[in-house]
Amino acid sequence: MANLFPRWTNILPLKLALFAGFVATTVVMGFAYYGTPKATRVGYMPDQPVPFSHALHVGQLGMDCRYCHTNVERSGHSNIPSAESCWTCHGHIKSDSPKLASVREAVETGEPIQWVKVHEAPDYVYFNHAAHVNSGISCVACHGRVDEMEVVYHAEPHSMAWCLECHRSPEDHLRPIEEVTNLGWTVADHPEVIVDGVPQRLTQRELGEMLRSQWRVQPPESCGACHR
Repeated sequence: MANLFPRWTNILPLKLALFAGFVATTVVMGFAYYGTPKATRVGYMPDQPVPFSHALHVGQLGMDCRYCHTNVERSGHSNIPSAESCWTCHGHIKSDSPKLASVREAVETGEPIQWVKVHEAPDYVYFNHAAHVNSGISCVACHGRVDEMEVVYHAEPHSMAWCLECHRSPEDHLRPIEEVTNLGWTVADHPEVIVDGVPQRLTQRELGEMLRSQWRVQPPESCGACHR
């Protein structure tokens, strides 16, 4: 009896299996890249109800981050400033500006300004701002040069791999505590240190290693550190 199917159909199931495997691999690889914060969050720049320029207030006027984000040194969360905080200055400066309409309304009604969050950790992630700031990690390490941003955007991926990279090598980011909110600071601004009686300038890694040793900085790398 003659075969109902031609000979080439004998390897058709194998070809279909290889094709299905190729498609599945492509989907997984595509999701592994395009589904990560590096692709989904970096560059996120939402419109805000008040056109607040960090480049003006921080970069030009020299306002300290902690004037608005008052809890960053003592709380796990970095608070968003209230309308009253804004009005402390703008009640006397450009108080009639149409750009400040939302601030005036919030002060008069007591209703908070509806800021749009730019940096938001998932519910399953624990992050403590105070622990990082008080250990010599600058705002710029996680948020970029906010002092140069007209509109704040998501500058770093904040992925698990990105966080672990810093936890494994914190010396690449550590700086003197008093310079944590100085976003433009670099190791070149650090004065010379005396090593064995000889003044020397340190690289970032050398300074970081020195501070890590002095402060006994040992960032945890276990799952429970961030997933509690």
